[in-house]
Amino acid sequence: MRVLFVCTGNICRSPLAERYATHWAEQHGADIEATSVGTHALVGYSMDPEAASALAALGGTPDGFTARALTLADARNADLILVMERAHRDRVLATAPAATLRTFTLSEAALIATEVHVRTIRELAVARTRVPRAVDAPDILDPYRQGPALHRRIAEEIAAKVDIVLGMLAPSTTDSPKTPTS
Repeated sequence: MRVLFVCTGNICRSPLAERYATHWAEQHGADIEATSVGTHALVGYSMDPEAASALAALGGTPDGFTARALTLADARNADLILVMERAHRDRVLATAPAATLRTFTLSEAALIATEVHVRTIRELAVARTRVPRAVDAPDILDPYRQGPALHRRIAEEIAAKVDIVLGMLAPSTTDSPKTPTS
């Protein structure tokens, strides 16, 4: 499954979600390819140091990350597009209108997955009509330049929602998360 995460600058929230999802997939033996972009990306920048620190605390690594801007090809190639704010969803759909059924805010997807048992992206899209309030799920705040405490809180929120969504759509191939080897 190819998952695209989208935020504004592609240096805080979406790269954190991308790298956390990669970590999650490794720990759970799931076949997930996570990437991220920004609607107004700071192209070429590394991950924000506070976001990188929050990611590391969750077990992910920011090593080698470089910010990229949203393209039509990114949206077309993704099986699932998870954005941090409704405005990002609007921007994705303006770029790639055909991505409507596979584009959700991360909060929306997590709420639907919590309330309706889904196993596929198609089921997630159909379930959207069964949980209409999910479309108004709160945006994930932008922690840029807001200090380490907010970065940690946002990182934990993103991780919890990624856990829910990936846990439903990409069930583990192992009974329990892999433990690191010494």
